[in-house]
Amino acid sequence: MTGNVELLAPAGSMDSMVAAINAGADAVYMGGSRFGARAYADNPEEDGFLKAIDYAHLHGCRLYMTVNTLVKERELEAFVDFLAPYYERGLDGAIVQDMGALSVIREYFPELPVHASTQMTVTGYRMARFLKEMGVSRVVTARELSLEEIRAIRDKVDIEIESFVHGALCYCYSGQCLMSSLIGGRSGNRGRCAQPCRLPYKAGQAKEAYLLNLKDLCVLDILPDILEAGVYSLKIEGRMKSPRYTAGVVSVYRRYVDRYRKCGREDYRVEERDRQMLLELFDRGGFTEGYYRKHNGRDMIALGEKPGNRRVDQELFDHLDKEYVEKRRQEPVWGKLTVREGEAARLELGSAGAPGGMEVSEAGQMCGAADGNRERPGQNGGKVLASVTGSVVQTAKNQPVTEERLFKQINKTGDSPFYFHELKIELSGNCFLPVQEWNGLRRRGLEALEQEILRPYRRQAHLAKETGSSVAGEKGRGEGTPVQGGEMCLHVSLEEPAGLLAVLSCKDVREVYLDSCGFSAERWKAAADECHKAGKRCALILPHIFRRNAEQYFMEHIRQLKEAGFDELILRSLEQPGFLQEQGIGLPMVFDANLYGMNSRACRVMEEAGAFRMTLPLELNERELSEVGCQGKELVVYGHLPAMVSAQCVRRTLGECTKGSGTMFMKDRTGKKIPVKNHCRFCYNTIYNPAPLSLLGLSRQVERLGVRILRLSFTLETPEETGAILHEFGEHFLRAKDVAAPRGEFTRGHFKRGVE
Repeated sequence: MTGNVELLAPAGSMDSMVAAINAGADAVYMGGSRFGARAYADNPEEDGFLKAIDYAHLHGCRLYMTVNTLVKERELEAFVDFLAPYYERGLDGAIVQDMGALSVIREYFPELPVHASTQMTVTGYRMARFLKEMGVSRVVTARELSLEEIRAIRDKVDIEIESFVHGALCYCYSGQCLMSSLIGGRSGNRGRCAQPCRLPYKAGQAKEAYLLNLKDLCVLDILPDILEAGVYSLKIEGRMKSPRYTAGVVSVYRRYVDRYRKCGREDYRVEERDRQMLLELFDRGGFTEGYYRKHNGRDMIALGEKPGNRRVDQELFDHLDKEYVEKRRQEPVWGKLTVREGEAARLELGSAGAPGGMEVSEAGQMCGAADGNRERPGQNGGKVLASVTGSVVQTAKNQPVTEERLFKQINKTGDSPFYFHELKIELSGNCFLPVQEWNGLRRRGLEALEQEILRPYRRQAHLAKETGSSVAGEKGRGEGTPVQGGEMCLHVSLEEPAGLLAVLSCKDVREVYLDSCGFSAERWKAAADECHKAGKRCALILPHIFRRNAEQYFMEHIRQLKEAGFDELILRSLEQPGFLQEQGIGLPMVFDANLYGMNSRACRVMEEAGAFRMTLPLELNERELSEVGCQGKELVVYGHLPAMVSAQCVRRTLGECTKGSGTMFMKDRTGKKIPVKNHCRFCYNTIYNPAPLSLLGLSRQVERLGVRILRLSFTLETPEETGAILHEFGEHFLRAKDVAAPRGEFTRGHFKRGVE
């Protein structure tokens, strides 16, 4: 059996936060007005969030803020100002995606725990170790990890593990999805995902219409396995859902976490009525246990439409509203009122030592808490004390005050966070004070107790930027591969071997990147030799996702990797630098666009992680790219951009698995054909944007940025198309010739429009 466990609940609104705490959450995660990955939730403004922090702490709960979006250069200063008041109030942690934001927090808010968001795509212990070295206290694992992979992280890195246990699953690895961004400019990396994976897609003659629509996660049956794998924080998804949903899901998981901790695995059983209750709250087409025990599968997809016209269990909903959503929560305190004639009245207050308190219904009836045995963090063993004095007690002229009357008056705690679990009154003499004096004494006493409980959480921010230093700092080294004479040059990434001859035949290409998804280890040396013979440098692209099968493949072919003669390696995962270091491979590392350098601070972190050169991110427009700084970096100017990278396999979902890599096409609801490649060597799918990015015709804009390395990415093109495209880009960018508009359907990506 495990030790401490945290049940972590979503809160898309203040009402949801209250419902979550009433239902037994140990911690709540919530977005503020900016920088959160659920921009369309009912996130509170500053005053509301500050009150939420206090509310959570008064009721024995922790509150984490989601600042898990990529941060643009011009937002860095505002990011510090935004976070400062929450830090000072006692925020318990910040959930972060952007490496620049992480760097800023560690510098300006050193006492604030940082949690690495699932948007960081943490898939192994090497990245977890790197993040811990940067000051991260917790990693939220990629949803796709197995129990064994989670256990390996926990065994090798002393860091808290947080994993999702219930709610919606993304089809794409979180943080690797550009689909919503490319379709309509609503970026998942900026908290504005339009959820295109929930729309209908078809392939071939198959009847299934919702090929990307994953079922919701529910792990009640394997909860002991998850806890024993080393997961500390059990995360429930649902910041866009109702307070009723939050209350219901949290109450069920609270019950089973407590059952396992009390009775162990042997007596752990899940009741069917609880499964049914969760389906009543939200049903996308059944539940899945996700990736914890399997890599992917058709049974994880809700292929049909979401069930409609279901009978509403109004009795259940009324119960949840009454027990969790509408109840006013109060915590137990003890009090001692000392009243002596001729002396100042005195009220002493303290925690009753029963954290979790009572919930109070609208009618004022008290009932036991759902989480009465939980620990209250940071409250000095539950013995917080406050003491206030009032006016001097007068001698009664008529009727002296009675103990019964005092008890009734002091016990009226009203809308305060407290109720008297125990109230002792010492009354001596013929005493009298006006009613308003007793009311004022009680009010000031409860306010003093509240402040005393909250005092340990308060911090003082000492912002270095107040002295005139810049949050953004330097733009980075700007080194990268030297380019003779500062002239532009073309680098080509090539996914399929068939296009190699066309690339080598183009005199304008300076370096060729061979994608390990398409070029097997047996071909590495021969292909690199061909590149060098043609007077071109050669690099190998490592896979988007670096998990056990990828690690095993490279371990089996480590000799070929060392002997191939590559000039550089192109990295797409922060697992990869640690692996290469372990194997003694010291080749220059180029970080690809999905290792986001959205701001100069993030670029600096990547350089410290070993990046010799950065690839500029795909979601910044021309102006924003100039703000980050482009010198020494490379810019993707052509290619079908990866819209999704998924552990799922569309071919397998359709029952057409051939155990071999290949390309197929899905059709969306408009009839547009969307290319999908299954990379069987590393067991993931890439869904590409159907229209390729092309900056052909924009040479002057690119020239102004100061970028000199232009990358063309070939994934779906024929050798003939590859050769023609290379010729056009060489003519325009290298020889300043006017060219016709790009061939066929194309997109400028975000070079002009950017993302909100």
